[in-house]
Amino acid sequence: MSITVESASVARARKRKRTAITLLVVAAILAGSFYYAASYWNRPARTNATCTPTLNPTGPVSPRQVTLNVYNATNRSGLAASVSRLAKERGFVLGTVANDPAKKQIKGPAEVRFGPAGERAAPLVQALVAGAVPVKDTRADASVDLVLGDAYTQLAPAPTNSTQPATDDGC
Repeated sequence: MSITVESASVARARKRKRTAITLLVVAAILAGSFYYAASYWNRPARTNATCTPTLNPTGPVSPRQVTLNVYNATNRSGLAASVSRLAKERGFVLGTVANDPAKKQIKGPAEVRFGPAGERAAPLVQALVAGAVPVKDTRADASVDLVLGDAYTQLAPAPTNSTQPATDDGC
């Protein structure tokens, strides 16, 4: 049996090769870990909602299908907040509640702003305030804005259950 002895240079070369392979494996593991972490953080949030009501293109619209933004275009403090609470009690889904971002002077009781996607929901919101004026804009979403003006006094009486449209959206 013969024993071969490695030279020092061959041993160093083998050690360098082993170190390089180890570093490559560690770098690959780190890259995989970063990729997994990035995909975890960029994943869309999961909700516990079992049903998302959508606007039925042919049937009636119910308040729970309308995202309502309530804006105050007057100098009465807290008006949008109090009206939004009343609208929520009537079943509307609240979006933004704030002062009018357009900073428009509205002399009438209210203005109802909506885009093409919210056109079917606009009459339902317009019925909240007697004398509200509809204003179509170019927004892409189906939200509807109720902008309260100087002549606003109160919401119109709530419809009775027999006059509210019945919807079957599966929720």
